[in-house]
Formats: sequence, C-alpha cells, structure tokens
Amino acid sequence: QVQLVDSGGGLVQAGGSLRLTCEVFGGIFSDFSMGWFRQAAGKEREFVAVVSPNGVMIWYANSVKGRFTISRDNAKNTASLQMNTLKPEDTAVYYCAARRGPPFSTRGLVGYWGQATQVTVSS
Repeated sequence: QVQLVDSGGGLVQAGGSLRLTCEVFGGIFSDFSMGWFRQAAGKEREFVAVVSPNGVMIWYANSVKGRFTISRDNAKNTASLQMNTLKPEDTAVYYCAARRGPPFSTRGLVGYWGQATQVTVSS
C-alpha cells in the first residue's frame, strides 16, 4: 500500500521561505511523478508544481513560477518543494500528490495524496 507522508510547513512572514517534504512508502519511488496541490479557505484545491519520475519534466502554476522549486531525490524516496518569497496569498493547506507515470496538473489524475500540511504567510 502506497503512503505519502508530508512534512514541513508552518507560519512565516511575507517574504520568507519554507520547505515542504514528501516521503513515499510502499512503492517504487522512481515510478511516480510527484507534486503538490494547495487549497485555501473557501477555494478549490489547485495545482502548484509537479516533477516527472526522472526529474526531467517540471511544471509550475503561474502563480508560483520563479518563487517555488520542486525537486526529488530518488535515492531517499522524497520530493521537496522549496518556497521562497512567500506571499499572504500562498496561505493554504498543501497536499503532496503522486501518480505512477507521466506528470499531472489536475486532481483527477492524482493516484495518491499525502495527509497535508498547513502553510500560513502573515503580512
């Protein structure tokens, strides 16, 4: 059974940085595209970033491009999302997501979800 374990997140002032990590258990990590979605209060869950199984293809939402960096370490079964220059509008619950095969940007293609972590950016 595949399990995704989120870590990181927390409270930070605007302009600050946070790092999210997602570790995968129970599967062959190098088979999975890894990504994050986020959901702000009262809004739908939206795509943030994704990286392909071999790390070659990386996509970002326009709202985070240039500020967030997604990466993966296949030797450690982990993916990371480095979030810099955070803004209050980045405040949301962040969900790690995984899918065997090609990268994804829609919720319907996600095969597995992490338990989520809260990111709060104060102004």
